[in-house]
Amino acid sequence: MPDGFWITLVKALVLANLVMGVFAVLTWLERRVLGRFQNRLGPNRVGPFGLLQPIADLVKLIRKESLLPDGIHPALYLLAPVVSLFASLAVFAVIPFGGQVTVPGTSFRFHLWISDPSVGLLVVFALGSLSFYGFLVGGWSSSSKYSLYGSMRAVSQLVSYEVSLALAVIGVVMMAQTLSLTGIVAAQKHDGLPYIVPQFFGFVIYVIASTAEVSRIPFDLPEAEGELVAGYHTEYGGMRWAMFQNAEYVALIAFSAVASVLFLGGPVGPAWLPLPGPVWMLLKMGLFILIQMWVRGTLPRVRYDHLMAVSWKLLLPAATLNLLVTSAVVAYRA
Repeated sequence: MPDGFWITLVKALVLANLVMGVFAVLTWLERRVLGRFQNRLGPNRVGPFGLLQPIADLVKLIRKESLLPDGIHPALYLLAPVVSLFASLAVFAVIPFGGQVTVPGTSFRFHLWISDPSVGLLVVFALGSLSFYGFLVGGWSSSSKYSLYGSMRAVSQLVSYEVSLALAVIGVVMMAQTLSLTGIVAAQKHDGLPYIVPQFFGFVIYVIASTAEVSRIPFDLPEAEGELVAGYHTEYGGMRWAMFQNAEYVALIAFSAVASVLFLGGPVGPAWLPLPGPVWMLLKMGLFILIQMWVRGTLPRVRYDHLMAVSWKLLLPAATLNLLVTSAVVAYRA
């Protein structure tokens, strides 16, 4: 049964603030990790070990003068970063971080998720598609050719890799026989193994496609500074620019949460190590995010024609083949 409106509202507010707090910590952690990879220090001046660097960056961005370029569409220009950030945060509404828990010392029980729709995976992809409009409208409404070109590149890249991403997760859906994220977790628990084992190639395709979806190196072509000044957010500054960056990083956290649920069993861990469900989710999400940081510190940016070739000539045929093999296996088991 649902937890009720007020409990759900409180859970949503707490989860949104936790995600934003994790985002701030990860910006510091990534810079420190990249520093270790590249034989440098990273932020280490503001606070012990540079831990206050995210707060210093926030203060700097808040204090920047708020300017509106000439020729823009004011309403759409201001709305675009809000749409992108909202779409990234809303994904967490259907992520299960555990089952039902009881508050110690009381009989009060609630679920460790905001909502559990029967088509939760479709909700994730619908919200991911909504974020495209933020990038496209932000570039178009800026009245800048650089921004427009960057937004078109961003949308073409995201749409291309969305196809491979969807095909990669259909194999999981076929094995679990459900589109509910809690149902997929329960199916992996019932089968006794995480779906990364039978769907390893689907997991690899998911990792590559999700890297392109959040415009991370080596697929950060929508923001290639040497070619586009700064991409679709060229005309944005201060907190408006920060909202676009925030949306991309929150999307990375969201994709890591979805990967944990689809391929690693979500909040379910091995029986010999009984840890709470949220702890397992954070560990699995951290592993996925660490892989993304490792890739960023290792690989160079690719050329745009190579980027599109990877999507249509490599990932799409591989995802289709993985889907056909999974169909045969599921049909044989049935």
